[in-house]
Amino acid sequence: MSKFRRVLFATLSVLLVVGMVMSFAGCNQAADTKTIAVVAKGESHAFWQSVKAGAEAAAKENGYTITFRGPASESAKDLPSQQEMVQTALSNNVDGLVLATIGEGFTDMLAQAYDKKIPVVQFDSGIWANDVTALNNQSKNPILSSVATSNRLAAALAAEKFFEAVKADIAAADKYVVGVIQHDETQTGIDRAGGFIDKFKELADADATTKGKYVIEKEVKPGDADNAYKTALEALYEKGAAAVFMCNEGVVKQVYDAITASGGKYDNVKFCGFDAGTKQIEWMKKTTGAKLVGSVAQDSYKIGYNAVLQCINALEEKEVSAEVAIAGAWWDATNVDEMVKNNLVYEG
Repeated sequence: MSKFRRVLFATLSVLLVVGMVMSFAGCNQAADTKTIAVVAKGESHAFWQSVKAGAEAAAKENGYTITFRGPASESAKDLPSQQEMVQTALSNNVDGLVLATIGEGFTDMLAQAYDKKIPVVQFDSGIWANDVTALNNQSKNPILSSVATSNRLAAALAAEKFFEAVKADIAAADKYVVGVIQHDETQTGIDRAGGFIDKFKELADADATTKGKYVIEKEVKPGDADNAYKTALEALYEKGAAAVFMCNEGVVKQVYDAITASGGKYDNVKFCGFDAGTKQIEWMKKTTGAKLVGSVAQDSYKIGYNAVLQCINALEEKEVSAEVAIAGAWWDATNVDEMVKNNLVYEG
């Protein structure tokens, strides 16, 4: 064999071995990739898409993959669908679970997660209190962290700002009706409505010009089907509501459609929102008609990012924060463009 052929053969042999090693390493790396299942309260809505983007970013930065699923709606009728999603994730032996439930009935599944040593992070409105209590009673609670906007505190901020806007109107009235449209019967809806009402009462009762001159009327709906929020608006209007707090983006959308089509019927009513979205941004910028005084936004991207990050920390035996509070922020016509630019207010 010539010297050239011997050198060529040796070189090819080395390249072949290196290629096999790299291929084997690549296979091992793929096999070692850990998967975190994110089961949200929805999937297609802009809020959940923003949560998903944050979750994917945290996973990618740390060498993980995620699956992201959510039911068609946040109403009780879709609870079995969400339960199936959680059970599927557990049956597939995911490495971690990030979960926000739309109802009760997850105790047995979460006890499975505990037995399988699958860390669970609850996010957004989290897991319902009765399920958590049942898990604690069994000493099988796998929930290591909670990541969420404080709905009560965010709603309280809305109450502070809204009270400032309507204080003079209350003082000038014999009886001023404040309406609240609670978007559903989940803990999120309860906390937002309760946080707003409690803070508004605190402020109005502490002011001599408004104490005893207002009443609060609340409409609670199980979801947005069949124009439920438009019906709630009309019910509050019939009760004389001069100011209305809307507990989520779905309420804002339906109410905005209703006032747009009303021919000025609601022009003297002042409104306050929650969350964000294209219609809410459009309404915020309007200078005529019924006024949207302002709204409280959640940082949905950071919610998704931090929820997955806490799950990764648990899997890698790093420090896990028991609670991660994502701050809400007030936005109105004066700062709407800045909030959109900073991804605190989303379109969609």
